[in-house]
Amino acid sequence: MTDQRTSPAETALWPAPTAPGRVEATVTVPGSKSVTNRALVLAALSSEPGWLRRPLRSRDTLLMAEALRTLGVGIEETVSSSSSATAADSERPGGEAWRVIPTALRGPATVDVGNAGTVMRFLPPLAALAEGPIRFDGDPRSSERPLHGVIDALRTLGARVEDEGRGALPMTVHGNGSLAGGPVEIDASSSSQFVSALLLSGPRFNQGVEVRHTGRTLPSMPHIRMTVDMLRAAGAKVDAPEGGGAPNVWRVTPGALLGRDLTVEPDLSNAQPFLAAALVTGGRVTVPDWPEHTTQPGDALREIFTAMGGSCVLDERGLTFTGGGRIQGIDIDLGEVGELTPGIAAVAALAEGESVLRGVGHLRLHETDRLAALVKEINGLGGDVTETEDGLRIRPRPLHGGVFHTYDDHRLATAGAVLGLAVEGVEVENVATTYKTLPDFPRMWDELLGLASGAGARA
Repeated sequence: MTDQRTSPAETALWPAPTAPGRVEATVTVPGSKSVTNRALVLAALSSEPGWLRRPLRSRDTLLMAEALRTLGVGIEETVSSSSSATAADSERPGGEAWRVIPTALRGPATVDVGNAGTVMRFLPPLAALAEGPIRFDGDPRSSERPLHGVIDALRTLGARVEDEGRGALPMTVHGNGSLAGGPVEIDASSSSQFVSALLLSGPRFNQGVEVRHTGRTLPSMPHIRMTVDMLRAAGAKVDAPEGGGAPNVWRVTPGALLGRDLTVEPDLSNAQPFLAAALVTGGRVTVPDWPEHTTQPGDALREIFTAMGGSCVLDERGLTFTGGGRIQGIDIDLGEVGELTPGIAAVAALAEGESVLRGVGHLRLHETDRLAALVKEINGLGGDVTETEDGLRIRPRPLHGGVFHTYDDHRLATAGAVLGLAVEGVEVENVATTYKTLPDFPRMWDELLGLASGAGARA
C-alpha cells in the first residue's frame, strides 16, 4: 500500500461531521463516471459528432476529455438545450453538455492519466489507431497499477508498445493509423477494464476483436455489461456471454459507430455514502433520477443495504432509502461490485453483528490497496477488521475518534465520512481526493446533515 501524503492539501484534515439526528434529505447525485468516460471514447471513435448531456465533471472525466483533445478530438462544452433538460441542470457546475467531434487521431502526444483506471486502460487501444507515438504517464500510484492485460493484448493485435517490460506505466503506443485486430486471450482477473478497453475500440480494428478471458475469476462484470450495452447503442455488433455466446468470450464486429445524443445517468456508486447515512442514522434519503433498469454496479446497493437493515422504494421520485434504526452484519460476495466495498465496510464497522466481505481480492490493485487501507484505518479507530484471502472480516467494536487516512482514494474518503456520522472526532485526511468522481462532496455532506444553507432540500 503506497502512502503519498506529501503536500499541504493532501495532509489537510477534514472534521467528519457527526449526525445531529436522523437524516432527511433529497440528494441529487452527479453523473456516472463509468458512463461518461465510456461515452467519450465511443463518441471519439464515431463517424459523426455526438452529444453527451449531464456528463460528470470530475478529475477522472476531465482527464479523459483532455486526453482525447490531445489526440485531436474536438470536445466543446455548452449549456444543454435538450428538451429533456431539467431545472436541476441549470444548477449543475460547469458545462451541462459536451459536443464531441471525432477526427483522425494523431500524435505525437503525451497523455496524463492521473490515477484513473479508465483513462490508463481505455485509451491505449484507441492510441493504436492514431498516427504517431502516444506516451502515457500519470500519478506515482498509476505506475503500480497493472496494465499488462492491455499491453500484451495490443501487441498480439498488431500494435507496437514500449513499456520496458514493466507491464505498467509509463509507456508509449506507436500508432500507424490502424490496427489489425482479431482474436486475443487475456487474463483480466485483476481488472475487468482490460476487457472493456479492447471492446470499446474493437469496431475500429480492421478485423474487429475477439476477447477471451483465461483467468479463474473476472471481477466487476456489470461494468463489462455496461460496455457491451453502450457499444450496441452506438451501432456496434457485439456477441457476449449473456446473449448465449461462449463463456468469457466477447466478439465485436468491425464497423462504423454512430454519433449519439446521450444523457448520463446519476452515478449510483457515488450515491452510496448518502444512502449509508440513512442506514446509519435511521433516516431517509431520496436520490432523484435513479434508473429503473441499469448496468451500473451501484444499483446493487438497494439489495445490499436492505439486507443490512433498511428498506427502499423506487418510484417516480427516484430511489428513497430508509434506515431501520439498527444495522445488521452481512456475509456477501462483492466480486461483481467491488467498488462498493469501502462504504459497505464502513457501515459494517457500525453494525451489531459480524460481516464477511468476499470476492474482492482484486481491490489490492485499485487506487490504493483498499483492503489493507480499510484494515489499518478502521482498526486505527478501535475497530476489529482482518484481511482474508479475498476480502475482509469485520467484527464490530466501540470506535473512537482519530485520523482516517485516504491514500489519495476517493472511496476511502467517503468511507471515513460515513464512520464520522456515528463516531465523534473522526478527521478525514485529504477529503479533496473525492474530486476524482464526486466534486464538492464536503458541501453535499454538510447539506445532507443540515449544516449548510439549502440543507434537506437538495445536496
